[in-house]
Amino acid sequence: MKDPAQQQEQPARNYPASLVTPGHVEPVPRRIRGFAGGRPVLDTRRARYVWERAAYPQFSIPVTDVTGGELVDEGHEEKRAPGTVRRHALRVGEELRPGAAWVWADDAAEGLAGTVRFEWDALDGWFEEDEQVFVHPRSPYTRVDALRSGSHVRVELDGLVLADAPSCVPVFETGLPTRYYLDRACVDFTLLTPSDTVSACPYKGTTSGYWSVRTARGTQRDLAWAYDFPTRQLTPVAGLVCFYNERVDLYLDGELLPRPVRR
Repeated sequence: MKDPAQQQEQPARNYPASLVTPGHVEPVPRRIRGFAGGRPVLDTRRARYVWERAAYPQFSIPVTDVTGGELVDEGHEEKRAPGTVRRHALRVGEELRPGAAWVWADDAAEGLAGTVRFEWDALDGWFEEDEQVFVHPRSPYTRVDALRSGSHVRVELDGLVLADAPSCVPVFETGLPTRYYLDRACVDFTLLTPSDTVSACPYKGTTSGYWSVRTARGTQRDLAWAYDFPTRQLTPVAGLVCFYNERVDLYLDGELLPRPVRR
């Protein structure tokens, strides 16, 4: 994604982000492919998940499985939790992409030596099997469930009722507060203004729209969003609208829920 307005939905930090620690490595039991400049750059069934930070992993690919481009050593080394890495550019045809990849040295964690970890945006597209993945690899320790529910949801802000829905689709995602997706017919769009923001999520896909809300106290930018074409696992939320719990008063079956607190 190259849209300058792109942003990733940020978690409320009162939930644990990961069950693993930086430096952890494990096999990826899926075919991983990457494309750049209209051509395949890598294709492997021997990838490794590598956690350089606790929140989510990256893919590390055997250098021998990078067959559609050339790695060009840039002569810069860094120490990271899993070991030493050396920075490389990626040459694809006539194009050179600086700082595109990091090759792990012999002192790296078991299974990483001789593999390369690409910067996500250095490639134009990533696929697990035949499904495209956005933003970063999906963690095997993150679960996302979208379940239909007969729970009543009312959303208010500064005394205005933004939505009043007799049912919803709550999305339960590891590390995030529960999100409540509502039918558009239950949302008062006279109070919402479309924005040009686009965001992407590795588990849900790319948003189709964001809306801001203006009240007597000011404008809350990008307060709600929707996925018209979510990933296969999140099809129950297709076309529904969700509001940030952190920024509205959300009532579930008549009970006001506490706003999640960012830390």
